[in-house]
Parts: sequence; structure tokens; C-alpha cells
Amino acid sequence: VQLQASGGGLVQAGDSLRLSCAASERAFSNYAMGWFRQAPGKERELVAAVSWSGVSTYYADSVKGRFTVSRDNAKNTVYLQMDSLKPEDTAIYYCAADTSRIRGPIVVNTFNTWGQGTQVTVSS
Repeated sequence: VQLQASGGGLVQAGDSLRLSCAASERAFSNYAMGWFRQAPGKERELVAAVSWSGVSTYYADSVKGRFTVSRDNAKNTVYLQMDSLKPEDTAIYYCAADTSRIRGPIVVNTFNTWGQGTQVTVSS
């Protein structure tokens, strides 16, 4: 599966952005999906994930209550709604799929298929 992320940009603190990640094939609907980010000089971190069905979600503590992950399997797309953005949210955001499991649970360290990143910059 190939993944294409979009929706990044330059915003001010407190603004919102919605990232999208389109997958190239219908098998997308069988995989848990995640959104990662990497800021300069920092390690990549998982910020949100959604199960194949969309029922289960995971959020990093730093984004809980501000970010919402969702998916539309009919459109082969996963979304990350980011509200109340902070300067510390500035990073390159990547979507990823866990193709090691078919209709399995979210496992934070087994995402193995990556899209290109999209830059999110939040000014203060």
C-alpha cells in the first residue's frame, strides 16, 4: 500500500488544521493507521492511531483533547484533525500503516509502511 499525506501548512497558535492520508488500495481498510511526527532534533513519535474499523483510537498525552483521528474506509483515507495548535506541535507529520496485522489491534511499535511527510508549522 502507498500512502500520500497532505494538508500541512503554516498556522498561528490556536488555529486548526486537518491532515489527510490517502491510501492506494482497498486493503487499507484492514490495517490500523497511525500519525507520527518528527520535530527537528527529536525522535519520531506516534501522536494518534486508529484501528482498522475506526472504533479504537490511541492518542499521545501531548495531543489528547486537541487532536482527533478518524478514517473513511470507503475513501481509503485517514484524517488527523488538529485543533488548538501550539508551537510545540511544529513538525513533519507522517501517516503510517501496520500491514503486519489484518484487522488486528493498534500496536504502537509495529507500523511498517510510511507515506511522505507533510510539514506543520505553528507560529506563536
